[in-house]
Amino acid sequence: MTILVKICGISTEEALEAAIDAGADYAGFVFFERSPRNVTPSRAAALAQRAEGRIKTVALTVNARAGAIEEIAGEVHPDFFQLHGGENVERIAAVRKLTSARIIKAIKVGTPCDIRGARLYEDGSDLLLFDAQAVSLPNALPGGNGLSFNWRWLSGAALRPDFMLSGGLRAENVVTALRESGAAAVDVSSGVETSPGVKDPALIRAFVKTAKSFERAASPVSAE
Repeated sequence: MTILVKICGISTEEALEAAIDAGADYAGFVFFERSPRNVTPSRAAALAQRAEGRIKTVALTVNARAGAIEEIAGEVHPDFFQLHGGENVERIAAVRKLTSARIIKAIKVGTPCDIRGARLYEDGSDLLLFDAQAVSLPNALPGGNGLSFNWRWLSGAALRPDFMLSGGLRAENVVTALRESGAAAVDVSSGVETSPGVKDPALIRAFVKTAKSFERAASPVSAE
């Protein structure tokens, strides 16, 4: 099975074209004002129009209100909404009703218990994404902090097998992350940047090429 790759935090045509040319499967647009990757709906709409038919688009929001969700859905028409805050099952269902997009629910992982608790979201979400908690960082963002967690925790969690892994990934460690986690997809943001929010086409190409070259062994690494 070919690994799926998401390049998140895209804000320029150059980064979008690099992701598409490299063979990435998803382009993520961040709608969170404190993030250096934040884009306006109008900016994302222009990028999404350029991406149409070439790559799936993902709108990342953090505990966004209904009005903001409707504005993004109306202007950008993303294929997915990625809910990267504390959205509960009821809120996920409400966002699905507001839009025609599929849902990616981000799960913040600090302990194996966080992964086990993610099963509550499997039925209401099209895809689960596991990212590292960043509570130890001052002024931490909901994502894109470059932190990772113990990837082996995922391989023994009896999850739906199509989950996505995020957090601290780079071309240099993505093969190890895939081998240890059993993930079917990976998401990268800071790992393909030269500075916060500034994507590097060469790093994007290297990451996608490395992730796509991964061939899973017959059995994932056991959890520790």
